[in-house]
Formats: sequence, C-alpha cells, structure tokens
Amino acid sequence: MNAPVDAALLGDLIHSADADGITKHVVGAVISTAAGQVLLLHRATDDYLGGLWELPSGGVDAGETLTGALHREVAEETGLTVAAIGTYLGHFDYLSKSGKRTRQFNFTARVTHESDTVRLTEHDAHLWADRTEQERVSSAVRHVLAAWREGSRMMNTAADDVVRDTSAPPPTC
Repeated sequence: MNAPVDAALLGDLIHSADADGITKHVVGAVISTAAGQVLLLHRATDDYLGGLWELPSGGVDAGETLTGALHREVAEETGLTVAAIGTYLGHFDYLSKSGKRTRQFNFTARVTHESDTVRLTEHDAHLWADRTEQERVSSAVRHVLAAWREGSRMMNTAADDVVRDTSAPPPTC
C-alpha cells in the first residue's frame, strides 16, 4: 500500500489496529538517498532480536501521534531530523519482547540533509543499503521495501510522462 499521509488515514490505522487487538504501536521510517539506498540499523547481538538489520523504528508513546513518534524516533535513533513524511507503506505485526501484540506502521521519510552524519544511540551499526544489501532485513521489512520501490517506480514513471507531455510540440490551430 502506498497512501498519502493525512489525519483520516492515521485515525483509520489506529482504529484498525485497536479492532485487531493490537496493544502496542510502533512506527518505522524508510529513509532513502537519491541513489536508492535505504538507511538500515543493526541491533546489537545481546539485544531483543539481536543481529537484525531494521528500519529506524520505535514505539509510540501514550498521547503521541504516529507522525510525532516517527519524528522523535528517527531523531533519537539516528540523530537525523525528519523534514517530511511522505507515504504510508503498510504495516506488519509481531510480538514485542514483553509479549504485547505489536503493529509497526511504516512510512517514507525525508531527512533535512542526506549528508548528515548518523549518530547511533540504540544500535551498534548502520548502513546506507543498496538494493542487494536491503535483503539483510526480515521478510516483513522486505515487503515494506518492495512497496517503497513500487511507489518510487510509479512516481518516476509519472514524472517521465509529465516530461514527455511538456516536451511535445504545441497543438496547431
């Protein structure tokens, strides 16, 4: 799913999760470069799900919106500042360390400066992963990245169509 983020969508996502018996909400960010690399973070081996490469992600605090949590979590985990949240890419469910039914909502995010240094606080490594390196993630995150690539491909195709349309000669009368 690739959907623009608005208040109605965010409300629907929370309502649907609640109806499904989800008790913990998590947000994840697909942060990419112009070259198609995606920021992945590596969990320390002694951490819950240790050794996993994942998207910048984290829990939504009580009273916090999904978008507010995404801004906060990206800043906390990477030191990067989210300038804009793009599209909703879908979700996946899992059991948290404490056994809570958890849903991770995933969004595209653009940071203020792609060249900013990543400063890790909760992970032991990061990687600007190319297409091959993106396979290091779980199958759930692979599905999210597939939705992101499909959305990017569709946007590039639409942009190409606009360029073709504007470069056509004007109609004659």
